[in-house]
Amino acid sequence: MKNDFTLDTERFYRQGFPEAVYSLGKTEKQIIDIVSKMMENPTPVIITKIEKKLAAKIIKKIPKAKYHEKAKMIVINTIKKTGKNYIAVITAGTSDILYAEEAAVVAETLGNKVERIYDVGVAGIHRLFKFSEVIKNAVCVIVCAGMEGALSSVVGGLVSKIVIGVPTSTGYGTGKGGYSALLTMLNSCSPNVCVVNIDNGFGAGIIASIINKKL
Repeated sequence: MKNDFTLDTERFYRQGFPEAVYSLGKTEKQIIDIVSKMMENPTPVIITKIEKKLAAKIIKKIPKAKYHEKAKMIVINTIKKTGKNYIAVITAGTSDILYAEEAAVVAETLGNKVERIYDVGVAGIHRLFKFSEVIKNAVCVIVCAGMEGALSSVVGGLVSKIVIGVPTSTGYGTGKGGYSALLTMLNSCSPNVCVVNIDNGFGAGIIASIINKKL
C-alpha cells in the first residue's frame, strides 16, 4: 500500500534543518510511520503542535522521543550545543510562552544556546530593561507577542541585531486571533524587525538558528 506522505529526507543535509512533522490533522499511525522513516537518518526529528495525550502514545512506541510540554513538541536526536553565542527569546506575556518555547526548543534542538526572557511586555515596560545586556549581547532576538504586538518594535529600537517577531493569537476582540499583532509587527518603525506567521514559533527558531550558524 502506498504511503500517505512523501518525505524530504535530505532537507537537513541540504539546508541544515529538518522537515517538521506538523501533527494537526494527522493520525497517530501517520505520525508513527513518518517519524519511523525519518529516524533512518541520524538527524533531528521535530513534531510540532502535538497535544500531551497523543504525545504519550508516540513516546510509548518511540522511547527515544522527548516531549516538551510547554512547546507542544516532540524532539528526537538533538544536536549538541557549541560556542558561546546565544539566541534571546522574549515574550510579552505568560500566554505567549507556548510559541516562545516552540521557537526556543527548535533552536536548541539544532545546537543553539538560548536565553529565555518571559513576561516583559509593554504594559510594564520597566521589566524589560533589567535584561537589556542579555538582549543586546544575543546574536539575534525572537519576540513573541499577542494583543497589540508592540514589544517587537520596542526591542528592535534597543538592539543592533535582527529581531524576529512572532505575532501570537493571544488576545480577544479586535485582536482577531493574532492579526492585529501581525499588522503591528509588519508596520514596525524599527527596520531591523522581520516577521513570521501568526503562532509560527517553529519558523522563528529555524531563522534564528540560520543566523547564528552563519556567524
